[in-house]
Amino acid sequence: MAKHDKLSVMNKMAAAPMVPVFYNGDVEIAKAVVKACYDGGVRLFEFTNRGDFAHEVFAELSKFVGKECPEMALGVGSVVEPATAALYMQMGADFVVGPLFNPEVAKICNRRGVPYIPGCGSVSEVGFAQEVGCEVCKIFPGDVLGPKLVKGLLAPMPWSKLMVTGGVEPTEENLTSWFKAGVFAVGMGSKLFPKEVVASKDWVSITAKCREALSYCK
Repeated sequence: MAKHDKLSVMNKMAAAPMVPVFYNGDVEIAKAVVKACYDGGVRLFEFTNRGDFAHEVFAELSKFVGKECPEMALGVGSVVEPATAALYMQMGADFVVGPLFNPEVAKICNRRGVPYIPGCGSVSEVGFAQEVGCEVCKIFPGDVLGPKLVKGLLAPMPWSKLMVTGGVEPTEENLTSWFKAGVFAVGMGSKLFPKEVVASKDWVSITAKCREALSYCK
């Protein structure tokens, strides 16, 4: 069961509007990365459902976060159907993220009071997602759609809370462009966790990069 309710997750996102997106099949590496992000001020972390037995890694990670990173809301990403959402919520997922919008996932998340952040690529998709209770919608892929979509969408729909993911970089120029366009938060993956940094287990570097990126977001 989720450790943080929907209101808590939304408040955390508003206060620290950056969600690291990460997957690794080695649970010890996953734990180290989450802790490094936590030390850097991150309070929401998305572990993606992308490898065989990813749910087993998530189960261990969820227990670790509960003890070592108590203020962290741990969510699951790359969810495309309700069965997967249910599996991860049973293991403590605080929020569910998808690359696409599936209204059946919204239903199962709403039943548990867990935020569902669907991937949307158009104004209409954002509207449909909002109709079924999605308070935050993910603009994906961000590097294809660009800040102009965000700015254009918010003009007629200013109540929308948008999180952009895909190609977001932990640089002042990139992050400033997204927040000036009006995003509520950003999701960031490979740019925040270069393969060589993870391979060398340079967790201090990840902590520093998170702290720097959050300063630009705020």
